[in-house]
Amino acid sequence: MHNNSKSESYAAAGVDITAGYRAVELMKAHIARTKNEGCLDDVGGFGGCFGLPIAGMEEPVLVSGTDGCGTKVKMAILMDKHDTIGIDAVAMCVNDIICCGARPLFFLDYIACGKNIPEKIAAIVGGVAEGCVQSGAALIGGETAEHPGLMPEDDYDLAGFAVGIVDKKKILDNTRMAEGDVVIALPSTGIHSNGFSLVRKVFSIDQNPDNLYVPNEALGGKSIAETLLTPTRIYVKSVLALLEKVDVKGISHITGGGFYENIPRSIPDGLCADIDKSAVRVLPIFDLIMKTGNIPERDMFNTFNMGVGMSIVVPANEVDTALEILRANGEDAYVIGKIVAGDEKIVLA
Repeated sequence: MHNNSKSESYAAAGVDITAGYRAVELMKAHIARTKNEGCLDDVGGFGGCFGLPIAGMEEPVLVSGTDGCGTKVKMAILMDKHDTIGIDAVAMCVNDIICCGARPLFFLDYIACGKNIPEKIAAIVGGVAEGCVQSGAALIGGETAEHPGLMPEDDYDLAGFAVGIVDKKKILDNTRMAEGDVVIALPSTGIHSNGFSLVRKVFSIDQNPDNLYVPNEALGGKSIAETLLTPTRIYVKSVLALLEKVDVKGISHITGGGFYENIPRSIPDGLCADIDKSAVRVLPIFDLIMKTGNIPERDMFNTFNMGVGMSIVVPANEVDTALEILRANGEDAYVIGKIVAGDEKIVLA
């Protein structure tokens, strides 16, 4: 396809455009797994085309989100394991837009690298494709940019962009939240994709990377590296199932800033999420971080998800139904608090 496209001069400057073509060919099998009813063309054009599925909607609204994986990418590079970080990139975007009640439609990725190694790029995109499959989004395009001189050859960064759709009357806007509503937790799979700069400092990862690979009893025999690289959980399909049956009042994706920053984002003025700290099922990795780094508990809850990847507010009389639906869809959901009157937005006690 690109037999005539070759530049020896550009290659001498550090950019091999033919590597990009090889990477795209390796990606295609991964991308094919993500196709859904809206896909109109194959990857390789100047733009990704997508037909909007608006049947049955009165006022369809597009909801978008963009994010990266932070310095978790450093962990993938250190471990030379690149096939799961793409799941994180998708998760950070689709978990955000589902908080509005929007179903993800499509996703685009952007990879900047010091040197384009087609097999590595394809592995990264393979993870992106897996995240898209888990969320029901189509991977309709992306970009790989080779940046010699700007970053070391082995380094790369990954970001993404998702678009979803929701009927305007079904957008979650917290206006109906009331005293007595209940806060449900959806467990995380670990640190997800936030707080890794602190994690790297606590474990002296940059100075002593060998510490990463020692089996750790506190982590059930897993190494710190294996635990840290666990992909972010994608909650889209379970939340969509919940929205069909339960009157959901608000959803928060617990990312950077932890409980104190994210839960209040779904709480209206005059109300407060009263969280029972003892009910939170804190994962062992967070206990290890807190102990190793001598980090105050409040800072932990203000930085990490602490084992709760998403919080959902529902009416008290629908809690049992909500828990049943979520558990039937693979979430070990449980109650962590209630909505009370107050101006603080969140209290952990």
